[in-house]
Amino acid sequence: MSQFRKDPFSDRWVIFAEGRERRPNEYEQTAGRRRDARCPFCVGHEVDTPPAIHTYRSNGQRDDEWLVRVVPNMYPALVPRGTAEPSANGLYQTCAAVGAHEVIVETPRHVASFTELTDAEARCLLLAYRDRILVHGRAGHLKYALVFKNVGPAAGASLEHAHSQVVATPMIPPELQRELTAAERLYKAHGQCFFCRVIADELTHATRLVAQSDRFVAICPYASRMPYELWVLPREHSSKFESQDPTALAELADFLRLNLGKLESRHRQFAYNYFIHTGPFDTPHLNHYHWHIEVFPRLTTTAGLEWGAGYFINPVLPEHAAAIMRS
Repeated sequence: MSQFRKDPFSDRWVIFAEGRERRPNEYEQTAGRRRDARCPFCVGHEVDTPPAIHTYRSNGQRDDEWLVRVVPNMYPALVPRGTAEPSANGLYQTCAAVGAHEVIVETPRHVASFTELTDAEARCLLLAYRDRILVHGRAGHLKYALVFKNVGPAAGASLEHAHSQVVATPMIPPELQRELTAAERLYKAHGQCFFCRVIADELTHATRLVAQSDRFVAICPYASRMPYELWVLPREHSSKFESQDPTALAELADFLRLNLGKLESRHRQFAYNYFIHTGPFDTPHLNHYHWHIEVFPRLTTTAGLEWGAGYFINPVLPEHAAAIMRS
Protein backbone atom coordinates (compact mmCIF):
# COMPACT_ATOMS: atom_id res chain seq x y z
CA MET A 1 0.00 0.00 0.00
CA SER A 2 1.30 3.44 -0.90
CA GLN A 3 1.77 6.13 1.72
CA PHE A 4 2.96 9.72 2.13
CA ARG A 5 5.72 10.47 4.64
CA LYS A 6 6.84 13.94 5.61
CA ASP A 7 10.51 14.61 6.30
CA PRO A 8 10.58 16.78 9.46
CA PHE A 9 13.88 18.41 8.46
CA SER A 10 12.90 19.67 5.01
CA ASP A 11 9.06 19.52 5.12
CA ARG A 12 9.39 17.47 1.94
CA TRP A 13 6.72 14.84 1.28
CA VAL A 14 7.83 11.46 -0.08
CA ILE A 15 5.55 8.87 -1.66
CA PHE A 16 6.34 5.25 -0.79
CA ALA A 17 4.90 2.93 -3.44
CA GLU A 18 6.09 -0.62 -2.86
CA GLY A 19 5.78 -2.79 -5.94
CA ARG A 20 6.90 -0.13 -8.42
CA GLU A 21 10.33 -1.75 -8.60
CA ARG A 22 8.65 -4.54 -10.60
CA ARG A 23 7.28 -2.22 -13.27
CA PRO A 24 8.38 -2.96 -16.85
CA ASN A 25 11.32 -1.05 -18.28
CA GLU A 26 12.07 -1.26 -21.99
CA TYR A 27 15.13 0.98 -21.72
CA GLU A 28 18.60 -0.17 -20.84
CA GLN A 29 21.12 2.20 -19.36
CA THR A 30 24.68 1.16 -20.08
CA ALA A 31 27.72 3.21 -19.30
CA GLY A 32 31.36 2.39 -19.64
CA ARG A 33 34.66 4.17 -19.47
CA ARG A 34 36.57 4.69 -22.71
CA ARG A 35 39.53 2.37 -22.48
CA ASP A 36 41.77 4.78 -24.41
CA ALA A 37 41.12 7.68 -22.01
CA ARG A 38 44.11 9.13 -20.15
CA CYS A 39 43.15 9.63 -16.51
CA PRO A 40 44.34 13.01 -15.16
CA PHE A 41 44.11 11.78 -11.56
CA CYS A 42 46.44 8.78 -11.81
CA VAL A 43 49.93 8.95 -10.34
CA GLY A 44 52.40 10.17 -12.95
CA HIS A 45 49.76 12.36 -14.63
CA GLU A 46 49.96 15.24 -12.15
CA VAL A 47 50.76 17.61 -15.03
CA ASP A 48 47.19 17.06 -16.30
CA THR A 49 45.72 18.94 -13.33
CA PRO A 50 46.41 22.42 -11.95
CA PRO A 51 49.17 22.46 -9.32
CA ALA A 52 48.13 20.87 -6.03
CA ILE A 53 46.81 23.13 -3.27
CA HIS A 54 47.74 20.49 -0.70
CA THR A 55 49.18 16.99 -0.80
CA TYR A 56 48.83 14.31 1.87
CA ARG A 57 51.60 11.75 2.27
CA SER A 58 52.20 8.96 4.74
CA ASN A 59 55.31 8.99 6.89
CA GLY A 60 58.42 8.00 5.01
CA GLN A 61 57.08 8.65 1.51
CA ARG A 62 59.17 10.53 -1.02
CA ASP A 63 58.04 13.92 -2.31
CA ASP A 64 56.87 12.35 -5.58
CA GLU A 65 54.60 9.88 -3.72
CA TRP A 66 51.23 10.87 -2.34
CA LEU A 67 48.04 9.43 -0.86
CA VAL A 68 45.55 12.27 -1.46
CA ARG A 69 45.84 15.47 -3.54
CA VAL A 70 43.72 18.63 -3.42
CA VAL A 71 43.69 20.57 -6.72
CA PRO A 72 41.61 23.44 -8.13
CA ASN A 73 38.78 22.24 -10.35
CA MET A 74 39.89 22.75 -13.95
CA TYR A 75 36.29 23.62 -14.91
CA PRO A 76 35.09 25.49 -11.80
CA ALA A 77 31.52 26.52 -11.13
CA LEU A 78 32.83 29.41 -9.01
CA VAL A 79 35.69 31.88 -9.39
CA PRO A 80 38.05 32.83 -6.54
CA ARG A 81 38.01 36.62 -7.07
CA GLY A 82 35.35 39.29 -7.25
CA THR A 83 32.52 40.55 -5.11
CA ALA A 84 29.45 38.58 -4.17
CA GLU A 85 27.36 41.67 -3.40
CA PRO A 86 24.03 41.25 -5.21
CA SER A 87 22.86 43.95 -7.60
CA ALA A 88 19.34 44.63 -8.76
CA ASN A 89 18.37 44.30 -12.39
CA GLY A 90 14.72 45.19 -12.65
CA LEU A 91 12.75 42.35 -11.07
CA TYR A 92 15.84 40.24 -10.55
CA GLN A 93 19.06 40.10 -8.55
CA THR A 94 22.44 38.89 -9.66
CA CYS A 95 25.97 38.67 -8.29
CA ALA A 96 29.30 37.23 -9.37
CA ALA A 97 29.75 33.49 -8.77
CA VAL A 98 32.55 34.01 -6.26
CA GLY A 99 33.83 31.15 -4.15
CA ALA A 100 36.04 28.09 -4.37
CA HIS A 101 35.71 24.85 -6.31
CA GLU A 102 38.24 22.11 -5.60
CA VAL A 103 38.76 18.45 -6.43
CA ILE A 104 40.14 15.96 -3.91
CA VAL A 105 41.87 13.06 -5.66
CA GLU A 106 41.40 10.21 -3.20
CA THR A 107 44.13 7.82 -4.31
CA PRO A 108 47.03 7.65 -6.80
CA ARG A 109 45.65 4.28 -7.99
CA HIS A 110 42.94 4.06 -10.63
CA VAL A 111 40.04 2.76 -8.55
CA ALA A 112 36.45 3.94 -8.66
CA SER A 113 35.03 3.16 -5.24
CA PHE A 114 35.55 4.53 -1.74
CA THR A 115 35.58 0.90 -0.60
CA GLU A 116 38.71 0.27 -2.68
CA LEU A 117 40.74 2.89 -0.81
CA THR A 118 43.38 1.71 1.62
CA ASP A 119 43.00 2.50 5.32
CA ALA A 120 45.57 5.29 4.99
CA GLU A 121 43.91 6.78 1.88
CA ALA A 122 40.41 6.75 3.39
CA ARG A 123 41.59 8.36 6.61
CA CYS A 124 43.61 11.01 4.76
CA LEU A 125 40.53 11.77 2.68
CA LEU A 126 38.42 12.53 5.76
CA LEU A 127 41.23 14.71 7.11
CA ALA A 128 41.27 16.55 3.78
CA TYR A 129 37.51 17.17 4.06
CA ARG A 130 38.01 18.67 7.52
CA ASP A 131 41.02 20.74 6.52
CA ARG A 132 39.40 22.27 3.42
CA ILE A 133 36.30 23.30 5.40
CA LEU A 134 38.57 24.93 8.00
CA VAL A 135 40.60 26.74 5.32
CA HIS A 136 37.53 28.17 3.60
CA GLY A 137 35.99 29.09 6.93
CA ARG A 138 38.97 31.35 7.60
CA ALA A 139 38.64 33.14 4.24
CA GLY A 140 36.26 35.73 5.70
CA HIS A 141 34.04 36.30 2.65
CA LEU A 142 32.61 32.74 2.49
CA LYS A 143 29.75 31.33 4.56
CA TYR A 144 29.57 27.64 3.70
CA ALA A 145 31.51 24.75 2.19
CA LEU A 146 29.81 21.68 0.79
CA VAL A 147 31.87 18.51 0.48
CA PHE A 148 30.34 16.03 -1.95
CA LYS A 149 31.15 12.96 -4.00
CA ASN A 150 29.60 11.70 -7.25
CA VAL A 151 30.10 8.04 -8.12
CA GLY A 152 29.06 6.67 -11.51
CA PRO A 153 27.67 8.47 -14.55
CA ALA A 154 24.10 8.18 -13.23
CA ALA A 155 25.20 10.29 -10.26
CA GLY A 156 26.88 12.95 -12.39
CA ALA A 157 30.48 11.71 -12.27
CA SER A 158 32.48 12.62 -15.37
CA LEU A 159 35.63 10.71 -14.36
CA GLU A 160 35.87 7.19 -12.96
CA HIS A 161 38.93 7.70 -10.74
CA ALA A 162 37.81 8.09 -7.10
CA HIS A 163 37.51 11.78 -6.23
CA SER A 164 35.43 14.22 -4.21
CA GLN A 165 34.71 17.92 -4.57
CA VAL A 166 34.51 20.96 -2.31
CA VAL A 167 32.43 24.02 -3.21
CA ALA A 168 32.62 27.04 -0.89
CA THR A 169 30.06 29.81 -1.37
CA PRO A 170 29.39 33.31 -0.01
CA MET A 171 25.84 32.30 0.94
CA ILE A 172 24.25 29.36 2.76
CA PRO A 173 22.81 26.85 0.22
CA PRO A 174 18.98 26.74 0.17
CA GLU A 175 18.82 23.04 1.05
CA LEU A 176 21.03 23.55 4.09
CA GLN A 177 19.07 26.64 5.14
CA ARG A 178 15.82 24.67 5.02
CA GLU A 179 17.42 22.01 7.20
CA LEU A 180 18.72 24.59 9.71
CA THR A 181 15.32 26.28 9.91
CA ALA A 182 13.47 23.02 10.43
CA ALA A 183 15.99 21.82 13.03
CA GLU A 184 15.57 25.04 15.01
CA ARG A 185 11.77 24.76 14.83
CA LEU A 186 11.87 21.16 16.04
CA TYR A 187 14.31 22.06 18.83
CA LYS A 188 11.91 24.71 20.11
CA ALA A 189 8.98 22.28 19.90
CA HIS A 190 10.69 19.35 21.63
CA GLY A 191 13.36 20.98 23.80
CA GLN A 192 16.24 19.00 22.35
CA CYS A 193 18.04 18.31 19.09
CA PHE A 194 15.70 16.34 16.86
CA PHE A 195 18.64 14.46 15.30
CA CYS A 196 19.67 13.35 18.80
CA ARG A 197 16.12 12.11 19.44
CA VAL A 198 16.18 10.12 16.21
CA ILE A 199 19.54 8.55 17.11
CA ALA A 200 18.36 7.62 20.62
CA ASP A 201 15.17 6.10 19.22
CA GLU A 202 17.06 4.05 16.63
CA LEU A 203 19.60 2.79 19.16
CA THR A 204 16.66 1.65 21.33
CA HIS A 205 14.31 0.19 18.72
CA ALA A 206 16.52 -0.33 15.63
CA THR A 207 13.56 0.31 13.33
CA ARG A 208 15.70 1.98 10.67
CA LEU A 209 19.15 1.43 12.18
CA VAL A 210 21.71 -0.02 9.77
CA ALA A 211 24.89 -0.05 11.86
CA GLN A 212 26.61 1.56 14.82
CA SER A 213 30.15 2.06 16.04
CA ASP A 214 31.55 3.66 19.17
CA ARG A 215 31.04 7.18 17.80
CA PHE A 216 28.70 6.89 14.80
CA VAL A 217 25.39 5.46 13.61
CA ALA A 218 24.03 4.77 10.14
CA ILE A 219 20.28 4.92 9.58
CA CYS A 220 17.81 4.91 6.72
CA PRO A 221 15.85 8.16 7.29
CA TYR A 222 12.11 7.96 7.93
CA ALA A 223 11.20 9.78 4.68
CA SER A 224 13.98 8.42 2.46
CA ARG A 225 13.80 9.93 -1.00
CA MET A 226 15.61 7.05 -2.71
CA PRO A 227 15.79 3.31 -1.97
CA TYR A 228 18.53 2.61 0.58
CA GLU A 229 19.18 6.29 1.31
CA LEU A 230 21.58 6.35 4.23
CA TRP A 231 22.51 8.97 6.84
CA VAL A 232 25.67 8.70 8.93
CA LEU A 233 25.63 10.77 12.14
CA PRO A 234 27.86 11.17 15.20
CA ARG A 235 26.29 9.67 18.31
CA GLU A 236 27.44 12.62 20.41
CA HIS A 237 25.85 15.96 19.54
CA SER A 238 28.02 18.13 17.30
CA SER A 239 27.00 20.77 14.78
CA LYS A 240 30.35 21.08 12.95
CA PHE A 241 31.99 18.27 11.00
CA GLU A 242 35.29 20.13 11.13
CA SER A 243 35.36 19.81 14.94
CA GLN A 244 36.09 16.07 14.66
CA ASP A 245 39.56 15.01 15.81
CA PRO A 246 41.80 12.64 13.78
CA THR A 247 40.80 9.63 15.89
CA ALA A 248 37.11 10.22 15.24
CA LEU A 249 37.76 10.82 11.53
CA ALA A 250 39.69 7.53 11.29
CA GLU A 251 36.73 5.69 12.81
CA LEU A 252 34.35 7.53 10.49
CA ALA A 253 36.42 6.56 7.43
CA ASP A 254 36.24 2.88 8.40
CA PHE A 255 32.53 3.11 9.27
CA LEU A 256 31.61 4.88 6.03
CA ARG A 257 33.57 2.40 3.95
CA LEU A 258 31.83 -0.52 5.70
CA ASN A 259 28.35 0.81 5.01
CA LEU A 260 29.04 1.85 1.42
CA GLY A 261 30.31 -1.69 0.94
CA LYS A 262 26.93 -3.03 2.08
CA LEU A 263 25.21 -1.00 -0.63
CA GLU A 264 27.72 -1.98 -3.31
CA SER A 265 27.46 -5.67 -2.48
CA ARG A 266 23.72 -5.58 -3.11
CA HIS A 267 23.56 -3.40 -6.25
CA ARG A 268 25.59 -3.95 -9.41
CA GLN A 269 27.11 -0.79 -10.93
CA PHE A 270 26.02 1.14 -7.86
CA ALA A 271 25.88 4.90 -8.52
CA TYR A 272 25.43 7.36 -5.68
CA ASN A 273 26.14 10.81 -4.30
CA TYR A 274 27.13 11.64 -0.80
CA PHE A 275 27.52 15.02 0.84
CA ILE A 276 28.37 16.43 4.25
CA HIS A 277 25.88 18.79 5.88
CA THR A 278 27.55 20.84 8.60
CA GLY A 279 26.93 24.14 10.37
CA PRO A 280 27.74 27.40 8.54
CA PHE A 281 31.09 29.10 9.13
CA ASP A 282 29.73 32.10 11.01
CA THR A 283 27.72 30.13 13.57
CA PRO A 284 28.99 28.94 16.96
CA HIS A 285 28.08 25.53 18.30
CA LEU A 286 24.39 24.98 17.51
CA ASN A 287 22.27 23.09 20.03
CA HIS A 288 19.58 22.43 17.44
CA TYR A 289 21.72 21.18 14.54
CA HIS A 290 23.64 17.93 14.09
CA TRP A 291 26.16 17.46 11.26
CA HIS A 292 25.74 14.34 9.14
CA ILE A 293 26.61 12.64 5.88
CA GLU A 294 23.79 11.82 3.46
CA VAL A 295 24.33 8.95 1.02
CA PHE A 296 21.95 9.28 -1.92
CA PRO A 297 21.77 6.12 -4.08
CA ARG A 298 20.73 6.56 -7.71
CA LEU A 299 18.59 3.43 -7.95
CA THR A 300 15.47 5.10 -9.33
CA THR A 301 14.99 7.87 -11.88
CA THR A 302 13.55 11.26 -11.01
CA ALA A 303 10.89 12.13 -13.58
CA GLY A 304 7.79 14.29 -14.04
CA LEU A 305 6.21 13.98 -10.59
CA GLU A 306 9.48 14.66 -8.76
CA TRP A 307 10.40 17.69 -10.88
CA GLY A 308 6.87 19.02 -11.32
CA ALA A 309 5.44 18.54 -7.81
CA GLY A 310 8.49 17.89 -5.64
CA TYR A 311 7.23 14.46 -4.53
CA PHE A 312 9.84 11.71 -4.56
CA ILE A 313 8.55 8.18 -5.14
CA ASN A 314 10.41 5.47 -3.23
CA PRO A 315 9.59 1.79 -3.88
CA VAL A 316 11.42 0.55 -0.76
CA LEU A 317 10.34 1.46 2.78
CA PRO A 318 13.33 2.53 4.91
CA GLU A 319 12.47 -0.10 7.53
CA HIS A 320 12.87 -2.82 4.89
CA ALA A 321 16.02 -1.23 3.48
CA ALA A 322 17.62 -1.06 6.94
CA ALA A 323 16.72 -4.66 7.72
CA ILE A 324 18.26 -5.84 4.46
CA MET A 325 21.44 -3.85 5.08
CA ARG A 326 21.72 -5.10 8.67
CA SER A 327 21.60 -8.66 7.41
